Amino acid sequence: MQTGWKMLGESPELLSEITGEVKWFDPVKGFGFILDQSGGPDILLHANVLRNFGQGSVADHAQISVKVQSTPRGAQAVEVLTIAPPAGEIVAPIEDLGDNTPEEIIALPMEPARVKWFEKAKGFGFANVFERDEDVFIHMEVLRRSGFADLAPGEAVCLRVIEGKRGRMAAQVLAWDASSRPSR
Repeated sequence: MQTGWKMLGESPELLSEITGEVKWFDPVKGFGFILDQSGGPDILLHANVLRNFGQGSVADHAQISVKVQSTPRGAQAVEVLTIAPPAGEIVAPIEDLGDNTPEEIIALPMEPARVKWFEKAKGFGFANVFERDEDVFIHMEVLRRSGFADLAPGEAVCLRVIEGKRGRMAAQVLAWDASSRPSR
């Protein structure tokens, strides 16, 4: 679907809106690729474009909608519109989340936070919620189900938090500006 024009230098460039699946994204390399669901060529996703959306990473197989431009080097995402966690996977419940349904989790308020540290190899990390003293535990599986692959220290995020058996824990992780985005 064609959505508009963008000026690149002196010549206008037609942008298209594409929905697809993240093939892979490496935050260390600073890029990854999207598989176009309509069968087009792979689309380059640069870390700066992802950061402009408010995320430093994205999970493999996450569903993503982007604005794309054609360049001499191929298709390239210029704006991320939406990201949804990987779909269709059969996932075991996370014990510490208790019996909360997805609807109950989505109804929780979003709390702005900064990542204190997150170690992907260990599978967890912690964040500090604005104006609260205690840390919030972030489990790798919650992070992945939220559409993220990793978090960097100091990264701004929004959390939906529950009281777990061992204290406050993230039930969902969102981009830092998620509350200010219009619903689609």
